[in-house]
Amino acid sequence: MEYRNIAIIAHVDHGKTTLVDGLLKQTLKLKHGEEIAERAMDSNDLEKERGITILAKNTAVEYGGVKINIVDTPGHADFGGEVERVLGMVDGALVLVDAAEGPMPQTRFVLRKALELGLKPIVVINKIDRQDARIEEVVNLTFDLMAELGANEDQLDFPILYAVARDGKAYKDLDKPQEDMHELFEMVLEYIPAPEVDLEAPFQMLVTNLDYSEYLGRIVLGRVKRGTVKKGEFVQLMHKDGTMTRTRVVQPFTHMGLRRIEVDEVGAGDIIALAGIEEAQIGETIADLADPEALPIITVDEPTVSMTFQPNTSPFAGRDGKYVTSRHLNERLKREVMTNVSLKVEEVRPDEFIVSGRGELHLSILLETMRREGYEVQVGSPQVIIREIDGEKHEPVEHLVIDVPEQHASTVIGVLASRKGQMVNMEPQGTRTRIEFKIPSRALFGFRTQFLSMTQGEGIMSHVFDGYAPWAGEIKVRQNGSLVSMEDGPAFAYSIWKLQDRGSFFIDPATEVYVGMIVGENAREQDMNVNVCKNKKLTNVRSSGADEALTLTPPRRLSLEDALEYISDDELVELTPKNIRLRKKVLNPSFRK
Repeated sequence: MEYRNIAIIAHVDHGKTTLVDGLLKQTLKLKHGEEIAERAMDSNDLEKERGITILAKNTAVEYGGVKINIVDTPGHADFGGEVERVLGMVDGALVLVDAAEGPMPQTRFVLRKALELGLKPIVVINKIDRQDARIEEVVNLTFDLMAELGANEDQLDFPILYAVARDGKAYKDLDKPQEDMHELFEMVLEYIPAPEVDLEAPFQMLVTNLDYSEYLGRIVLGRVKRGTVKKGEFVQLMHKDGTMTRTRVVQPFTHMGLRRIEVDEVGAGDIIALAGIEEAQIGETIADLADPEALPIITVDEPTVSMTFQPNTSPFAGRDGKYVTSRHLNERLKREVMTNVSLKVEEVRPDEFIVSGRGELHLSILLETMRREGYEVQVGSPQVIIREIDGEKHEPVEHLVIDVPEQHASTVIGVLASRKGQMVNMEPQGTRTRIEFKIPSRALFGFRTQFLSMTQGEGIMSHVFDGYAPWAGEIKVRQNGSLVSMEDGPAFAYSIWKLQDRGSFFIDPATEVYVGMIVGENAREQDMNVNVCKNKKLTNVRSSGADEALTLTPPRRLSLEDALEYISDDELVELTPKNIRLRKKVLNPSFRK
């Protein structure tokens, strides 16, 4: 069979997963009662809730007798490790660009990787039905970006398609709109080279992804470089340290639509899955038993942010969770490192682990997944990973792009300048302004919430890792101290009402609190110990509630990302399956002074 292998790459929210939906709907013959769900490739609960792709996943469609393997990649910079390893499986890429927003930082990041690997790009201008679409300008910006990233002449001679992925339309000519995506399929067959296939050579495949099945155990995914492998055949698993393990292929699978299909034999050029190879790790080679030859190991960019993970030690530990000990935490983190290639775990003490990843979102998705699985864990504030280059201290720097209504531009520039940001570009776009900055990664901790309130929710910001630069000096990110509980027990409306003018609260009345738990943000710089467990006393003259109706300001609800951004170095976030609490590292107020 003939194959084409393509990846879909774009910035977050430019419509990759929606485009895959359209491709699936037009090529799959559905049985009675079957339907393709919206954003079908976002299979994980967190992906569905947040509307983002976290894990790279592959699917396949058949068009004109050719099998097209499609890899849907994440658009967030924090999941760049997912993108880097799957680009090696494909020969071309659909570069999706929003018709209004144009190429954004993550487009640049993934496109650079794709062009370095020599992949052929097809540019798809999506959302052309937007009122603020600027199609011609976006095409020129995409060309300039490719030239800047060092694309060769062949890559710069890219074809262009115009799409409304949500409606399942893509076509070559703006003056001749089509009602489906057949022109996109035709273009893939015409422009994307077919993989080189040698079915007679000894079998060879690089493991680029791992999955797990209750029935079959570990499943390895990758593209067959050469040769074929049959069900029940013995192969060599070549480890990164040069050792080899003889193992057996229990069941080969190929992909069609959203399903894995059991087959007896798989061959070169196809993206496949193999069950039965239990000890395989990402980046290792599965090769022919008689003539084993290793492929180059996958390398991904280094992590830039780290956090300290510990088992929960608060007075409420063990109330909600199923897995509460350091042994459980250790096992879970070891399991995560096997599939999450851009994550690193270092054991400092038996009950303390430094976990490093690509960014706050990368680590917070891991934490959210763990708490849903029943783990209780407490984590410290995010820290950037510092390197020493030529004897000087260097820190990670981000390329930040913000898009704001023009009346808010000067305020945002002022705040970013105070956080050591350097403006590199500014261009007006109608009633909005796009501003680009180079800014230390640590300066962006806690900035998103402030940015949204400064721009009244209308600002768009995105950033991508841009390399290391000399240490920028001290940055004061948080201006306010915390309100810390000095008593155990349930919080009373009366005491919260009395303390309202001292700051904003994170808790409702009747919330259980403990000594050292953070209950709110102080209006001043210092921390303040408060008693929220004090109720109004009854007298024999009148009842406790007779004097006034208590008017409480609604509490600030902190999401996991908000909590991680909020805490300072002497504070922790306590995560359980049911609660997110903030606390001081040292709970006793007399020991904190």
